[in-house]
Amino acid sequence: MTEHVTPKGAWTITFLLFLFMLVNFADKIVVGLAGVPIMTELKLDAEQFGTLGSSFFLLFSISAIIVGFIVNSVPTRWVLLAMAVVWSVAQFPMVGTVSFTTLLICRIILGAGEGPAFSVAVHAVYKWFPDEKRTLPTAILSQGSAFGVILAVPALNWIIVNHSWHYAFGALGVVGLMWVVAWLIMGKEGPLVQTVAMAAADPRVPYFQLLTSRTFIGCCAATFGAYWALSLGLTWFTPFIVQGLGFSQQDAGWISVLPWVFGAVIVLLTGWISQVMLTRGFTTRGARGVLGSVPLIIGGLILAMMPYSAPGGTMIALLVVGSGLCGSIYVVCPPMLGEFTPVQQRGAVIAIYGAIYTLAGIIAPLVMGSVIKHAATPLDGYLTGFTINAVVMVSSGLLGLLLLWPNSERARLLAQAAQPKFA
Repeated sequence: MTEHVTPKGAWTITFLLFLFMLVNFADKIVVGLAGVPIMTELKLDAEQFGTLGSSFFLLFSISAIIVGFIVNSVPTRWVLLAMAVVWSVAQFPMVGTVSFTTLLICRIILGAGEGPAFSVAVHAVYKWFPDEKRTLPTAILSQGSAFGVILAVPALNWIIVNHSWHYAFGALGVVGLMWVVAWLIMGKEGPLVQTVAMAAADPRVPYFQLLTSRTFIGCCAATFGAYWALSLGLTWFTPFIVQGLGFSQQDAGWISVLPWVFGAVIVLLTGWISQVMLTRGFTTRGARGVLGSVPLIIGGLILAMMPYSAPGGTMIALLVVGSGLCGSIYVVCPPMLGEFTPVQQRGAVIAIYGAIYTLAGIIAPLVMGSVIKHAATPLDGYLTGFTINAVVMVSSGLLGLLLLWPNSERARLLAQAAQPKFA
């Protein structure tokens, strides 16, 4: 099999992994979607709810790193299966009456199971596509997050409004088990895994060199800012619509879909533009690094306008567009890391990258909760929190522009190592 051939069945696996990410993000969004009912029933203040949002990420990064090294030697097919089982089982305790502590523990377990999800899914799909064809499937995997919210929010919100937030968790557990069955039947390991065996005899690049390369640092910094916005969207967007702007829970459910619809367009557009640029001779610095960083800066500047707009539709539009633009960076960073990382080390490097940038998921919900609790009004607190988000996004985008040079990174590492094999 030549380097440039896409194996038969690659798009079927990509679709299954797209569904994998869809379930993953539906699991993430449910706490934010049911935020107001949860706070009401369990008598939580904003700071406690922020702690609940952050708890999901407590073991997220640690799990991502551990599993990232595991998939260097264990087939991704079985790792993906085990993670999906953990997600499903972690949902069912919430079906009955639960305390804040129980909910907290279940979210921590869920976060541990979902921490490696994107990095393992990317590593798995890269065993089906050569480097020059990876941007589009990466974009499709990223879209699992958007469609997980777009499809799940109306259904889950209907359950929350008409039944109970407890049953929303149970429904997600059932859907997770359905994916497990589908993956058992159709999931396969990519045939380009043959390259891993071939690469095993080649010299490895020391992890210190890989993890201190400027492009790796730039990917972590840029995606940290994007994930700050995403974690706020998962935890605080719906409460902002209800508590900050005064919409009903039913209306807030539909409004909560808007950032993900816009983000889906941005991610797919980025994937398409990136591949077109590469085919027309642009370097990966331009087609990936610049293309992913600039929208972060623009998005942050848009969010910074929120405190100066009238509450209502304009404020929602600014939040939707500003936070949605940051999705570009998720499409371009994994392929950039894949450019200069030896294939036998790729799973661990992408996982470590994911573990670092998702630390924003621990910090951002806590910061927002603290700011809201100590603000004069909830709306003032939310706007201060989103202004902080804007500063983080602009800073991370500027760091991305400064540091993301994947094409020269590969040349530098090749000069330092005994010609490691890239795939």
